[in-house]
Amino acid sequence: MSNNKQEATRGQHIRVIKPQQFDANTPQTPGMQRVAVVSKQLAGSQGLWAGVAVVAPNVAGAIHHHGATESIIYVVSGCARMRWGERMQFEEDVEPGDFIYVPPFVPHQEINPSSDTPSQWVIVRNSQEPIVVNLEPFDVVQL
Repeated sequence: MSNNKQEATRGQHIRVIKPQQFDANTPQTPGMQRVAVVSKQLAGSQGLWAGVAVVAPNVAGAIHHHGATESIIYVVSGCARMRWGERMQFEEDVEPGDFIYVPPFVPHQEINPSSDTPSQWVIVRNSQEPIVVNLEPFDVVQL
């Protein structure tokens, strides 16, 4: 490795964050539970935030957005539904293995219509701040 590369990586360390280190002290949306798994505090990350979210069975999370942040969601387990748009006029079912891209400021809602199986997701955002803006509910069929 060249001296320039060695100097650039000096002081940087790979971090492994164990489940018992996850941080539940992160903004929440009613109907979901989020925990931070990679953040400045947990890993020293400089431009990313990552977390795990669980949508319980038979739950429609609150409508929200994440400000100017882009989000990528990977569906780990369980089937669910994403709704989005100013009036939640769009929706698509998601299942394990699916990736979801959520652009900045797009109102959305995570829904788990299953009567007995939670849905677990991994979320990555391009921001240090775990921004969650919960919006006022309006008349939308929830499940």
